[in-house]
Amino acid sequence: MKTIKKSVFGKLKSGEEVLEFELINKNNIKVKVLNYGGIIREIITPGKDGKFENIVLGFDTISEYEEQSPYFGCIVGRSAGRISKGRFEIDGQEYRLAQNNGVNNLHGGNKGFDKAIWDTKNLIDEDSVSLVLNYLSVDGEEGFPGNLKTQVTYTLTDQNEFEIKFSGVSDKKTLINLTNHTYFNLSGNLKDNILNHKLTLKADNVIYVDDQTIPTGVIADVKGGVFDFTEEKKIGEDINKQEEQLLNCGGYDHPWVFNKSKIAQIKLEDEKSGRGMEISTDQPVVVIYASNQMGDELILSGGRESERNLGVCLETQDYPDAINQPSFPCKVYESGEVYTACTKYKFFNC
Repeated sequence: MKTIKKSVFGKLKSGEEVLEFELINKNNIKVKVLNYGGIIREIITPGKDGKFENIVLGFDTISEYEEQSPYFGCIVGRSAGRISKGRFEIDGQEYRLAQNNGVNNLHGGNKGFDKAIWDTKNLIDEDSVSLVLNYLSVDGEEGFPGNLKTQVTYTLTDQNEFEIKFSGVSDKKTLINLTNHTYFNLSGNLKDNILNHKLTLKADNVIYVDDQTIPTGVIADVKGGVFDFTEEKKIGEDINKQEEQLLNCGGYDHPWVFNKSKIAQIKLEDEKSGRGMEISTDQPVVVIYASNQMGDELILSGGRESERNLGVCLETQDYPDAINQPSFPCKVYESGEVYTACTKYKFFNC
């Protein structure tokens, strides 16, 4: 029976209580979400053997999320990805942001949306359950202009779809580029890394990045190269090739530009577990990060030791650092103009 369960997950250093919400559909698929950072802590789906297991990376305690999380499962904002040199201009006025990734701004700054406590509301409909999260990012927070009212809705349907809807409106001209930073691993309870996962992308072009993972402005054709996933290919097939773009990031940490498509733009499958996932979005870009920088320094849910390439992030979003890239489409939102974005994940057995 579909339902939403609420429990106390723990307390932050500040003493603030963190809640966990468990969304369950009629097929017993479960999504566990924290009101801290809107973090997706677990997604429980069946493999081909019928066994229900977790398919995302996360921690067992709130202190680990607060102190050492590499953005596991969280809402990223105000602006996903890196903003070059932590600065941008709107109408001739320069805004300086936190430089929390070398000289650059990453994922909104030192205290982005991933570290906020969000207000929550539960909704149960005829064939779905939803958790609605709201957060007010005040004018000047982490250097961004405008009071930004933000809403994120997580919906789990009885058709085994999980939908994330973003919306926001500011009282000043501002940047908004939101995403979710879940690390997926379809093997089930992190039994294997993701190098044998098969990935398909409706994307003929990739954006090149420099050695700080800042877009260079070059949008390149992927055909026949290491970034070509237009036909099904294992993530690990080319990831360790000695090519400059891969060496810049230690593997995949790049934005792909979607073709115009009315069908799912992304498919991820793990043949061994029999789990698959299709992703459709109204966003133009997906940043794919194959956890290249992850080592064995973390203890994950269930006591699993972390390792390189243990998860893959599929961050649907607008063009990263577009405000500083003359060749990219760039959207600056006017006062009162509504930002929206939507991404759907369809779980299946292959």
